[in-house]
Amino acid sequence: MEVSTPRAAAVTDAPSRTYIGALGVVTTIFFMWGFMTCMNDILIPHLKNVFRLGYAEGALVQFSFFSAYFLMSLPAGKLIARIGYKRGLPFGLATAGTGALLFYPAASLPSYPFFLAALFVLATGITILQVTANPYVAVLGPPATASSRLNLTQAFNSLGTTVAPYFGGHFILGAVKQAEDPLAEAHAVRLPYLGLAVMLFVLAGALAVLKLPTIPSVEGEEAKRGTFLDALKYPQLRRAALGIFLYVGAEVAIGSFLVNFFALPSIAAFTEAQAAKYVSLYWGGAMVGRFIGSAVLRKADPGRVLGGSAIVAALLVTATVVLDGPVAMGTILAVGLFNSIMFPTIFTLGIEGLGKLTSQASSILVMSIVGGAIVPVLFGWLADSIGVHHAFLLPALCYLYIVDFGFRGSRRASIAAA
Repeated sequence: MEVSTPRAAAVTDAPSRTYIGALGVVTTIFFMWGFMTCMNDILIPHLKNVFRLGYAEGALVQFSFFSAYFLMSLPAGKLIARIGYKRGLPFGLATAGTGALLFYPAASLPSYPFFLAALFVLATGITILQVTANPYVAVLGPPATASSRLNLTQAFNSLGTTVAPYFGGHFILGAVKQAEDPLAEAHAVRLPYLGLAVMLFVLAGALAVLKLPTIPSVEGEEAKRGTFLDALKYPQLRRAALGIFLYVGAEVAIGSFLVNFFALPSIAAFTEAQAAKYVSLYWGGAMVGRFIGSAVLRKADPGRVLGGSAIVAALLVTATVVLDGPVAMGTILAVGLFNSIMFPTIFTLGIEGLGKLTSQASSILVMSIVGGAIVPVLFGWLADSIGVHHAFLLPALCYLYIVDFGFRGSRRASIAAA
């Protein structure tokens, strides 16, 4: 069974100028979902205080958010195969906006389960955006630069994750200083998320009226004929799915507990508002790394760059476990730089050459983002048992698989080998 490469077909589907305009529009979406995702790192310590939660209970924020990727990715893939990529973008933004709007009643009650439900709805919208935007960028241009192109757009995703801790630290954690009771603390999230909901709805409306190019080779009637089982016949897709699971799990687990880690007396003894500003350095490293990676991957082998980055990340996290003070802060923050190229590179290697199965393969990879739900909860359980400092051993182990995937597992194989 032969499958055409979507990226090769994409070159002739529309003028390059049209692609540049489309990439500019989609880049804005990458920024917004990065911003919304990283706000969870502020919500965890905030809700942990409001509802007097342990580390594992606080990690349910990430569990609720990232479980949407697992539960909603396949429905999202079927939706995109039916309505197309360019219609999926405003639909995903509107769904995310609805989830952000639900934070207002959740904070007014206040109710932790309601917060978790609102996060699930918000993440459902982002799931639709992930299923839509990642493969759309991958096929929207020449075949040789798909990893470079996706790293560039993901850099703006990282810009969102860099800005979010400052925003959340000021408007949520900073507002808590003035609070006199748990109800007032809970109310601190209402206006920030109301503003974010308005922004998401405005962006959805703007995209609904813009003309984005259609990619016939990966959407329309041909794409509807493929199945998820057909996509899973490709070994590199299966290996990439596990890679996405472990990478996102490691990245999110680290980011989720940095505020608590920096508050430890043996590290920096920061207040939560102070620590939130340093979380931006972690995500800012990913942004810088993706801009650099976009240039490097235009010439270098993506698998080797991925494997080398994972080796350095594993070493940095291991160093964090055995060190204290400012040095331990520096090593864990530096992990963000080497995280940078991992998601977009694993993603493009996973869907490479799948043609009409691109939307199905994308759904499988986005489903694997559920690692962001499971690994942080395991991290939280470890933190409750052995302390947050030593719990960083878990993400170090996750990076070891990515080393193997980069150097060996990402190599394409025939279906017969599956």
